[in-house]
Amino acid sequence: MEFLRYKHARFSARFPAAFRYSRSHFWMAEDATEPGLWRVGFTKFATRMLGELVEAQYEVKPGDAVEPGQTIGYVEGFKAASDLYCVMRGAFAGGNPLLDVDACVVRSSPYEDGWLYAVRGEPEEESVDAAGYIDHLDALIEKMQQDPKYAE
Repeated sequence: MEFLRYKHARFSARFPAAFRYSRSHFWMAEDATEPGLWRVGFTKFATRMLGELVEAQYEVKPGDAVEPGQTIGYVEGFKAASDLYCVMRGAFAGGNPLLDVDACVVRSSPYEDGWLYAVRGEPEEESVDAAGYIDHLDALIEKMQQDPKYAE
């Protein structure tokens, strides 16, 4: 897997070059053996904000139609809890069963074993490639550095 390296201030990460990304910090990767099936997970930036994942629950069932922006469940981490939004259009194919055993895999292996859910369909129209996501992160981190609530 080819990665793009990123470093800004105290945040550094590697992003798989072939993935799609949402501006809401999810990655989307099409399954190599089953075209049309996409896995979705948190980017390294999202896992840093959320902390270790404790639990993921889904309100939709496999086969249910989903669309971008739809609340499909929630995630809970040590630092925060959040609704889980869909970034795909298609049919929900299920959550990652590994999360029931070890939810920390979302942070330790965010781009391989730590995916959140799968959808048969296509990424949201607003998704970007890895370079576009890096540009988005640059602008976001610059904005955060200027906001007093993020100052140390």
